[in-house]
Amino acid sequence: MRAEQHARDITMKAERGAATLRARIQEEQQQAHAVVQEQHTRAEQRARDLIAEAERSAAALRARIQEEQQRTSADLQEQQARAERDLQENRKRADALIAAVTEESFRAKDAANQRIVELTTEAQVLQQNSEKLKNTIAALKNVIEGYGDRYVIPTYGLLDELAEDFGHEEAGQQLKLSRDQMRQKIKSGTAAACDYVEEHRKQTAIDFVLDAFNGKADSILASVKKDNHGTLSQKLRDAFALVNHNGQAFRNARITPEYLQTRIDELLWASRAHELKELEREEQRVLRERIREEEKAQREYERAQKDAQKEEELLRKAMEKAQREIDRASDAQKARFEEQLRDLQEKLTSAEEKNKRALSMAQQTKVGHVYIISNLGSFGEDIYKIGLTRRLEPLDRIRELGDASVPFEFDVHALISSQDAPALERELHKRFVRMQVNKVNPRKEFFRLSLHDIRQEIERMGISARWTLAAECREYKETLAIERAMQDKTFREEEWMQKQLAEQPIEQEKLAG
Repeated sequence: MRAEQHARDITMKAERGAATLRARIQEEQQQAHAVVQEQHTRAEQRARDLIAEAERSAAALRARIQEEQQRTSADLQEQQARAERDLQENRKRADALIAAVTEESFRAKDAANQRIVELTTEAQVLQQNSEKLKNTIAALKNVIEGYGDRYVIPTYGLLDELAEDFGHEEAGQQLKLSRDQMRQKIKSGTAAACDYVEEHRKQTAIDFVLDAFNGKADSILASVKKDNHGTLSQKLRDAFALVNHNGQAFRNARITPEYLQTRIDELLWASRAHELKELEREEQRVLRERIREEEKAQREYERAQKDAQKEEELLRKAMEKAQREIDRASDAQKARFEEQLRDLQEKLTSAEEKNKRALSMAQQTKVGHVYIISNLGSFGEDIYKIGLTRRLEPLDRIRELGDASVPFEFDVHALISSQDAPALERELHKRFVRMQVNKVNPRKEFFRLSLHDIRQEIERMGISARWTLAAECREYKETLAIERAMQDKTFREEEWMQKQLAEQPIEQEKLAG
């Protein structure tokens, strides 16, 4: 009981403590609420004070800003007006300066253009004088030093043009036309000119330079040959330059370029006509040589026929005699005479064949041999002559080619028998035309190529021949050996010289005989 009472006491005490605590808490809350309320009120008041102060500051600031804006606007307007005035003045000064500069540039440009014209004119005059002086110097140099080979030009171009466009008569007609044009220019007064005003002096000066130039030109044209067209053409130009240079002392008395060209044309046609004349001479020479070769071949055929006929006649007589001997001979002797008779019969058959062959070749003018030969010592390596001969003995013709006109004898690489030797020779020359050694005169039958190429081409044509590929060139090789021995001092030179000199009179006697 006491415990329960004690518990109740404790509980009541606790409740009283809790009530006291709640009262205190409520009081504290009220106090706190009052404090908060007061602080809130003070804060609101402070806020209102701050807002009011801010509004006052803002109003003052706006007033100041407005005042500053008004003052700044006035300054800006004044500055803008001042800048506008400065801009207008600067524009005026710039326009004036531009106008002055433009005017000055126009004046400078006009002056520069005028100076350019003057300098161009001076340059042209100097260039003309320079060219004249160069031509004069070159002409004097040519006259003093000679022309040499500097102006030699290939004549093949001239001949080729002429072959395509003109005949020999045409060349002569054109030459005559050039001469007529030359005389016509002199008559019409277009051959020369002069700056003299007075007519008599002018004509005298023109006659002077014409006489001087024509004298030189006629002398130059008189020496025209087949191979000096380039040199003579330059001589005409040099004469033109020298005469015109000397004519400056007579108020620029001068030969006109047109008249010079007329004389050059005259030289050209004279050269072409001369070339054709030389060509005709060469054709005649080749024709005469071929006729001589044909006549020699014909004489060989006739001599071979006569020899064969004579041999036949002797053999027949010998056979008749042998037959008579057989008829009279005993049986023991008959065998020997019959053997002689058979031998004579074989010789007679051979002689008859020779006679027939000679007769056949004499009747057939195209039958012959095409030969391929070389001469290493005379012409060097890979130079071959391809020609033909109608001789019964073709080697005779080749030996003639190796006479005193060349230092060494020819080596034979092939002899091709042909029923139409001229046609075969022409075909081979045609196939090897690009390899000609002499590309001006096609009648020179030498070609620069290898023997292998020649053989290959002939075999391609279906022609068979016996070939000797290695050149013997015996005399040439012996000569080289002698020269080496001379250099090495291992050669009996005195003995060799005596032998060489001893053989010369024999040759002279042979020629005299």
